[in-house]
Amino acid sequence: MKVFAGNSNRHLAESICNYLNVPLGRATVKRFADQEIFVEIQENVRGEDVFVIQSTSFPTNDHLMELLIMIDAFRRSSAKRITAVLPYFGYARQDRKPGPRTPISAKLVANLITEAGADRVLTLDLHAGQIQGFFDIPTDNLYAVPILSRDVKEHYDLNNVMVVSPDVGGVVRARSLAKRLDCLLAIVDKRRDRPGESEVMNVIGDVRGKDCILIDDIVDSGGTLCNAAEALLKNGATSVTAYITHGVLSGGAVTRISSSKLKELVITDSIQPTTAVLSAPNIRVVSTDALLGEAISRTAQEQSVSSLFN
Repeated sequence: MKVFAGNSNRHLAESICNYLNVPLGRATVKRFADQEIFVEIQENVRGEDVFVIQSTSFPTNDHLMELLIMIDAFRRSSAKRITAVLPYFGYARQDRKPGPRTPISAKLVANLITEAGADRVLTLDLHAGQIQGFFDIPTDNLYAVPILSRDVKEHYDLNNVMVVSPDVGGVVRARSLAKRLDCLLAIVDKRRDRPGESEVMNVIGDVRGKDCILIDDIVDSGGTLCNAAEALLKNGATSVTAYITHGVLSGGAVTRISSSKLKELVITDSIQPTTAVLSAPNIRVVSTDALLGEAISRTAQEQSVSSLFN
C-alpha cells in the first residue's frame, strides 16, 4: 500500500499517514507558467495498491484536475489498484436537474474520475447518498457522525441536548446523530428563495431550555445556520452549536458566523481550514484522520468498511 496526496489537504494526508504508520508518497504536483498542471510520481508504484488523497475543494477545478492527472499518472505507472480518497467531493450539490437545461455535474465528475483510471472511490458524507450510484466503480461513503457524536458527548450534558436538522432534507442525518446520543430531535422548516439565501419559517419541536445541536453536511455561506440559530434561540433554546462535516465557508461566511448567535461551529478537516477559520473565536476543527486511515487500512486488507459504523 502506498499513499499519495495532491495539494488540496496535505495536512490531513500527513495525519492519515501517521495513523497508518506509512510514509506519504513522494510526488511532484506543480504548475507551468501558464498554470497548466504537471505531475511526476517520484517512486516506483508498479503492482502497488495506491491511495490518492485529494479534496476537490476551493479552488475546486484546480484540485479536481490535479486528482485526475495524478490518477492517470499512476495508471500509466502500472499501479495494481488506484483508490481516489475524496474527504470532500465537490460538485455534489449538483446531483439532479433542478430546472430545464441544467447539468448533473456530480455525475459528470464521477465519470471523469472513473475514466481517468480510478478503480474505486472512498469519500466522506456525500451531499446526497444516491451519488454513490453515479460511479460505475465501487464507492464507499463514510459518515462523520461517529466523530461528531463523540465530540458532543465530551462537551455537553446529554440529558439537556436536542439534535436539530436545519432543514427537512437533513432529517435522516439528524436522526442518526440523535439515535447515537439517545436524545430528542427537532426540525427547522425553512424556505430558500434563491441560492445562498434562506428564510427560517418555523421550528418543529419544543426546544425550550435545551442545548441545541444543529447537524448538517455542508456549511457554505453560513446563512442557513445563522438563521436557524436565531430561530431556535427565539423559541427558548439555551444555546445553539452547529456540527458540520464540510466547512466550505466561502465569501464572508467566517465573519458571518463569528458575529452570529452560534455558541460554536464544529467542522471536520475534510477541507483544509484557512487561516481565517483557525483564528475565528467560535469555530473549532476536529480531525477525520483516524476514520479515513482505518477505512484505507481495511480497504487495503480487503476487510469490511461498513462495520466501522455498527
